[in-house]
Amino acid sequence: MKKTLTLFCLFLLTAVSAQQITMEKGKFFKNGEQISSWETKQLMITNPEAYKHFKSAKTKEGFGGFLLGLGIGLTIGDIVKGAVSDTDYPSGFTYVGASCIVASIPVLSGRKKKLETALEIYNKGLQPTANTIDFDLNILANANGYGLQITF
Repeated sequence: MKKTLTLFCLFLLTAVSAQQITMEKGKFFKNGEQISSWETKQLMITNPEAYKHFKSAKTKEGFGGFLLGLGIGLTIGDIVKGAVSDTDYPSGFTYVGASCIVASIPVLSGRKKKLETALEIYNKGLQPTANTIDFDLNILANANGYGLQITF
């Protein structure tokens, strides 16, 4: 009985505290307050499918950002090297840098859609479905004492 009541209270607490997450201008909001990406990740862990899309989007963001930064760094470094020395410009670093910049475009382009998909799946999981569990909570008194009766 104690386990059932504890489980019921835990379920009720989870259902009450579960709020939808929204995204505006690349930032996550819950109840109108901005939350960090780490907090969003912790909330998404409860829904494996949403977490998979969220993790994929964050991986794309990290890898695409790395490619973009590497490309810009190599290109600017080669420009500076060509300006201060007597070497011929452009060298291989400019071409590799430009290739990294171009390669980062398709990688970074799909991350927003994956984040929106993850949020949509997470928020759908919070809404009650038609197959919700109906239960009754009654207080009983009999010869053995008082008690709670939960009927599912």
